[in-house]
Amino acid sequence: MQQKRNIQIIEWEDLDKRKFYSFGVFMTMTIRATVYPATLIRTRLQVQKGKSLYSGTFDAFFKILRTEGVRGLYRGFMVNTLTLISGQAYITTYELVRKYVSDYTSDNMLKSLVAGGSASLVAQSITVPIDVVSQQLMMQGFHGGEQLTRFRLAVPQVDAGAAGKLQSKRMFGHQTRDIVSQIFAMDGLRGFYRGYVASLLTYIPNSAVWWPFYHFYAEQLSRLAPSDCPHLVLQAIAGPLAAATASTVTNPMDVVRARVQVEGRSSVIETFKQLIAEEGAWGMTKGLSARIISSTPTAIVMVVGYETLKKLSLRPELVDSRHW
Repeated sequence: MQQKRNIQIIEWEDLDKRKFYSFGVFMTMTIRATVYPATLIRTRLQVQKGKSLYSGTFDAFFKILRTEGVRGLYRGFMVNTLTLISGQAYITTYELVRKYVSDYTSDNMLKSLVAGGSASLVAQSITVPIDVVSQQLMMQGFHGGEQLTRFRLAVPQVDAGAAGKLQSKRMFGHQTRDIVSQIFAMDGLRGFYRGYVASLLTYIPNSAVWWPFYHFYAEQLSRLAPSDCPHLVLQAIAGPLAAATASTVTNPMDVVRARVQVEGRSSVIETFKQLIAEEGAWGMTKGLSARIISSTPTAIVMVVGYETLKKLSLRPELVDSRHW
C-alpha cells in the first residue's frame, strides 16, 4: 500500500495544455480506430431480435468480414471520429472538476467519482447526436430481415455485391446527409438527442462504478503482487478488470440505449419492458462480450496511456522535479 501512496499525481495546473491536447487527440484517435469494429458489432447484436442473424460476437465478426469486407467493420467510423471533441471535453471537465473538488476533499477516490460523473454528463451531451447518426450508418448492410422493418429511418441498404457500383453514386457524405436530413425532417433537433436519457443512465453510472472497482482491484492486486512489482503493471491489470465489471453492471441500460437510438423509440421504460417480454433476462446481456472487448484496451489507455500523456505534457520547468 505504501507504493500506491507514493505515486505522484499530475494535476491540471502542472500541464502544458498545448502538448496535452495534441497528444490527447492522437491517443484517442488511435484507440477509437482499434476498438471501432467491436463497437459496431456490439450495436448490431443489441439491435437484432434474438439471434436471427448473428449468434454471437465472433459469428458477427466473421459474417460481416465475409459479406461486407473490412469496410463493413468501419461503417460510420468517419462520423464517429467527431466524438474526439467529446473525448477532449471529457478530459477537460474531469481535470477541472477534480481540481475544484480538491478544495473540499483530499480523497482521490471521491474526487475521481465526482469528476468522472460530471465529465460523462458533458461528454454525452456532445456524443449522443454523433451516436444517433453513426449508429444508422453502422446498420448499413445489416440484413436482419424483420428487424429492418422496425428501424424508423428508411436508410438505403448497401450489400457487398452492390457496394462497388454504388460507391461512385452514394459516397459517405451522401449517406450521412440523407440520414441527417431524415432525422431532422421527422423530429427536428430533438431527433438528434434520441436516447439522451438512456445514454446518461448508462455512462454516468458506468463512470461511477468504474472508479470504485478500479481502486478495489488495485488494492487487492497490490496485496498479492511481489513488493518489487511496478505500480503501473498493477494499474494496467486493475483498469480492464474494472472496465469489465462496469460493463457487466451497466450493459442492460446500454442495450436499451442502442435500441432507443437506432429504432427511434421515445420511452426507455417501454423499450426495457418490450426487450424483457421478447427475449427475457438473456436479452440484457446482448453485446456484452463485444463491449468488454472494446472496453479493455480503452481501460488500459485510460490508466496507463493517460498518465503517460500527462507525463509527456508536464510543463518543462517541472520535469526535473518529478521522479517516477
